[in-house]
Amino acid sequence: MKSKTLLAVLISGSVFLSSTTAFADAYLDSAKQAVDKAVTPVTQWDGPTSGPKLQAGKRIIFIASDMKNGGVQGVQQGLSEAAAAAGWKLETLDGGGSIKDQLSSLNQAIAQKPDGIVIGGWNPNVAKIPLKKAVSEGITLVAWHAVPEPGPIAKYNVFYNVTSDSTQVAQIAAQYAVVKSDGKAKVLIFTDSLYQIALDKANVMKKEIEKCSGCQVLEFIDTPLADTANRMPSMTFSLLQKYGDNFQYALAINDLYFDFMAPSLKTAGKGGEKAPYNISAGDGSISAYQRIRSGDSQSATVPEPLKLHGWQLLDELNRAFAKQPPSGYVTTPHLVTRDNISSDGGKNNTFDPQNDYQGHYKTIWGVK
Repeated sequence: MKSKTLLAVLISGSVFLSSTTAFADAYLDSAKQAVDKAVTPVTQWDGPTSGPKLQAGKRIIFIASDMKNGGVQGVQQGLSEAAAAAGWKLETLDGGGSIKDQLSSLNQAIAQKPDGIVIGGWNPNVAKIPLKKAVSEGITLVAWHAVPEPGPIAKYNVFYNVTSDSTQVAQIAAQYAVVKSDGKAKVLIFTDSLYQIALDKANVMKKEIEKCSGCQVLEFIDTPLADTANRMPSMTFSLLQKYGDNFQYALAINDLYFDFMAPSLKTAGKGGEKAPYNISAGDGSISAYQRIRSGDSQSATVPEPLKLHGWQLLDELNRAFAKQPPSGYVTTPHLVTRDNISSDGGKNNTFDPQNDYQGHYKTIWGVK
């Protein structure tokens, strides 16, 4: 009887181990498929193919959170190009990085009674009353990065918020660490809990790493983006001392952390072609592109197609003016690595899909 019991235990144990191994292999395979898709050059248009013809002669105002912000600049540039193609008048007001100036710009815009206002990267929660006034005066509202989720924002009467899906962005960043390590990544995750979107992205990355049975989250680090210049150099040395060779991968919610980690890694003889390998779930800054291209302390980033988002903003406004529903378009996450950095605008240190999005939108609008 004892031998039969022992045999049963051995059999059940081997079945458990084989099923666990099969699950681990299946997860790694699915992560590889996701990464392969995310690094593929973006040559196919996956956005809307139909919509209302252009509503002529519109006047719109873009209120930037801060025109010193590279992301906001890229979106404004795309919107400016789209407005020129549409024959619309566009004015840009700079919120200067402060709530006070953003509100002042909003009130100034409302006083001009344009057809539409674009909230360019700031939280509408700070402007509930003036936004209500804008809507009551017949001004259409659209937004870029006003809230973390793409789509309409009903409580502020925003017709559509253009943004990438932050969950998908975070997932692909974490999956790249899993794939690059062949399912053995030891990971540090950097976030800033001051921003809900940053905390959400970090938690998604943590959950994704935990799906990998051979991977490990060593530490979840909450440190403010606004103070990275002061904190990251000394923190990097402390983490190298604490974890040694186990400091293999760093996942961050923004490239900014690596701006100030890279010099410390160089001093310590780390980074570059050696671990730790740094991967950012946004935002594809110029410095991130430069580090990835040179192999200097960053392996990947998940940028947004800023100029395309500018064209989408005008398309959503046009749909609103035509009394039609929003397109519902959400751009697919794209992973930039050293292997594919020269495609999709990467030579200019930006992600600009080569899928002729401008031509597709012009076709929908019926303009040349």
